[in-house]
Formats: sequence, C-alpha cells, structure tokens
Amino acid sequence: MNKEKTRSVTHWTTQEIAKMALVTSLYVVVTVGLSVISFGAVQIRLSEMFNYFALYNKRYIWAVTLGVAIANFSSPNGLVDVVVGSVGTFLVLLVSVYATKRIQTMKYKMVMTAIVFAVSMFTVAGQLTLLYGLPFFYNWLIIGVGELLSMTVGGMIVYTIGQKIDLTN
Repeated sequence: MNKEKTRSVTHWTTQEIAKMALVTSLYVVVTVGLSVISFGAVQIRLSEMFNYFALYNKRYIWAVTLGVAIANFSSPNGLVDVVVGSVGTFLVLLVSVYATKRIQTMKYKMVMTAIVFAVSMFTVAGQLTLLYGLPFFYNWLIIGVGELLSMTVGGMIVYTIGQKIDLTN
C-alpha cells in the first residue's frame, strides 16, 4: 500500500477506541437503565446527552450511533427501532456537526444541536404512526419536547464536564 493512501485512512489508537467504547456503553446503560422513560410516545432519553460528544470529537458519532443501535434492541419496537434509531442518529449527528462547524462558542453549538435533534424526532413520530396508528404531529410535538428537555439537561451536564475535562482528545 502506498504511503499517500495510508495517510488518508483514519486509524484510531487503543485509547481512542476505549473512549468510544466507554461512550457507547454509557449510552446503552443510561438508556436501558431508564427504559421506562427511554421508549414510547413520551420519551425523556437522558442518554441523548452523549450526542454532544460529537461536537468535541467526530469519532463519537460512531460511538453514539452504536450505543443507540445496541440500546434499541431493548425497545418494544424491536429491529425497526434499531435500524430507524441508529441510522437517524448517525445522520442527525452528521447534520449537527456540519451545522455547527462555523459556530465558535460551545454553548451555541449545543443550542443548535438540541434544536436539530428535537426537530429530527419526526422519525420517531413517523415510526409510531406506522406501527401503532398514533397521530403523527401530536407525537412529533410530544417526542420533540421530550428530546429538547433531555438535550437541555444533558447539555448542561456535558458542558460542565467539558469545562473540567478535555473532551476533544
């Protein structure tokens, strides 16, 4: 393999993989541990706070996406939730990172990310409409508000942690 091609490939160190595994595990434990409020038409998924880690380092896009996929195996909606949730999370994390690229202040990046995630809850509302015939717009509103609440509380926690620990490494 030539040297130029090798340089363009991302290689994660053992330490980076361990950090990613920790975030993935935390997402799963918080979601499943609080499953009574993590799934359904009314959701307050506190594990969504880990979405903010992608703003500090893009490797956490993969960690959070995997966490969502694993946690959603506990969902009453089964494999549908695994696929829709993890693909949706991956895409919305990419959108959030791109949308906040030019924002300098982490607080404003977090506000933008919370809004993007709250709006993206149309995917969950659509899933519940298709599976259970629940009203789409009502569910989108309720789930979006729950997401905004989760992201707000989680954002305060992650922001405080980010002030004390360098999450970019």
